[in-house]
Amino acid sequence: MKTDTVFRTGTWYSYCRLAAFLYALAGIAIAMPLHAVHAQARNPLTDPPPPGYYTFQKVVYQNDGGWPDDHGYFERFLHNINAHLTATDGHVELRVVNFGSGVKMFVMARSDASLASQIDALRAKGVHFLLCRNTLRGMGIGLDQLYHVKPDDVVPSGVAEIARLQGLGYVFEHP
Repeated sequence: MKTDTVFRTGTWYSYCRLAAFLYALAGIAIAMPLHAVHAQARNPLTDPPPPGYYTFQKVVYQNDGGWPDDHGYFERFLHNINAHLTATDGHVELRVVNFGSGVKMFVMARSDASLASQIDALRAKGVHFLLCRNTLRGMGIGLDQLYHVKPDDVVPSGVAEIARLQGLGYVFEHP
């Protein structure tokens, strides 16, 4: 009888097979709980995003109005900005550049409590609203006709301000 045959049928070979089986069994036992953790389904409609999902963002929004229903557009526009703040848990720096028909939002907010309160709430969360001087001049609108707009909120050109902010690392959004 060859030594090789004795080795494969002997006690040593049986111990090696048993050890290999036990190692495999242990590997399965360890992997199963890990697999079960990964298999838990996350509900994207109700569960918050995982921690750190949204990194800090710098965003400039363009508001040039929403003819023919400016009021409805402004309501949706401000809602989108608030949703952005909520989704990022405030880890965002937002600028809103208003030009063209977009400056009407601040004219309307003087007599519209809903618009005024939404603007105030966003300002309280750190959103900076900027208005185009070219548009204000072209429409003949003074600061006294606008809802809580200060001289520092006026930029020389809305379009040029968006480009300037993009050059400073802001991402452009136009909902």
